[in-house]
Amino acid sequence: MATNLEFKAQCQSLESFYPRLADLNATYHETVRQIDTYFYVPSEKCQPRLKLREIDEITEAWLIYYERPNMEASRYSQYQLCEIVNPVTLKAFLTAALGIKAIVKKQRELWMFNHTRIHLDTVADLGQFVELETVFHGQTKTEAVNEHQHVKTILRLDTTDPVAVSYSDLIVQRS
Repeated sequence: MATNLEFKAQCQSLESFYPRLADLNATYHETVRQIDTYFYVPSEKCQPRLKLREIDEITEAWLIYYERPNMEASRYSQYQLCEIVNPVTLKAFLTAALGIKAIVKKQRELWMFNHTRIHLDTVADLGQFVELETVFHGQTKTEAVNEHQHVKTILRLDTTDPVAVSYSDLIVQRS
């Protein structure tokens, strides 16, 4: 499985992050609409999650499995991705087999700084969030951790409200 170092925080306004992204020299990539359907996962492992991500009204879809502890600090996530050709059929199959835990609808702006994906998310019924994912690919663990901390510092994420759980958990808590 691949590894990310992740951090998520809720914020009052995403607007305040644009000057900080400029200070960081981050590069804007795209804005997409995503629907993440989370399924129940029977497991003894550390908070496993399985979701079907549909992007921009099913122009693209991915099945994503990941394991990540719930904690407010930066945390490691192990994940696997599989591109999906027929998401409608797969969603029906997984719904019948596992059941739907939650559906998360969001608009996501993707920015990049080296190996770090910076997400500016507006999540339906939850609000606005900043999420970092520093990918462990082509660099050492120390380099990845240093880059991740550098991004957190420049974006001043220590002044935000850290979020320990996934968007799906927040949706379930609200219902």
